[in-house]
Amino acid sequence: MSPAVSDREIMRHFIEELERLTNKLLEMSSLVESAIYHSVTAVVQKDEALARDVIDNEVRINQMEMEIDELAISLLALQHPVAADLRLTTAALKINTDLERMGDLAVNIAERAISLIHEPVVKPMIDIPHIAALVQSMVRKSLDAFVSRDPDLARSVLASDDAVDNLRTASYHELISFMEDDPKNIRQAVDLLSVVRNLERIADHSTNIAEDVLYLAEGIDVRHHAETRG
Repeated sequence: MSPAVSDREIMRHFIEELERLTNKLLEMSSLVESAIYHSVTAVVQKDEALARDVIDNEVRINQMEMEIDELAISLLALQHPVAADLRLTTAALKINTDLERMGDLAVNIAERAISLIHEPVVKPMIDIPHIAALVQSMVRKSLDAFVSRDPDLARSVLASDDAVDNLRTASYHELISFMEDDPKNIRQAVDLLSVVRNLERIADHSTNIAEDVLYLAEGIDVRHHAETRG
């Protein structure tokens, strides 16, 4: 009896650790979503206190990244997961990295918000709220797709990436014209260009997560294929 009981205990512990890994990822994703939202709000509303909160809270995101890495690596080393469990563990490691980088990008946006505090509002922020809303939707959908293992939702994230790229290009052209019209606008326009670029990079990381969900849900690797971007 004891070997059978021992096997059951090992399996129960493994399942509990997988659940803990998933819950930690969800906790980290909530922190990152909040950081992105607040960083953009700080830019649009010229809220220095909110921007500094984003910067200060980066410490917790970094701590969670290390905790998740440690837990996932421990599962790989000690439990030797296979099939779907192996895909979940490896996807968790990759998603963890993307989330941490999103947190870094939110800090970059918050720093630009502080730089823009005393500058006049540009026409209204050159579509930044529109780009930010689309990017935040991609982040939320990619994480919802992970929770529900929903490949269709993941594919919708991939399809949104082109729209972000198009908005970025339009904003770049407008901001460059803004600088050319009056050199005094250069500093502000450079800060806004940085905000747009960081939002685009957040969208790229959301796309990475969506690709990981497709691998997790269907066991397919679409990183170098365009099947979902038609």
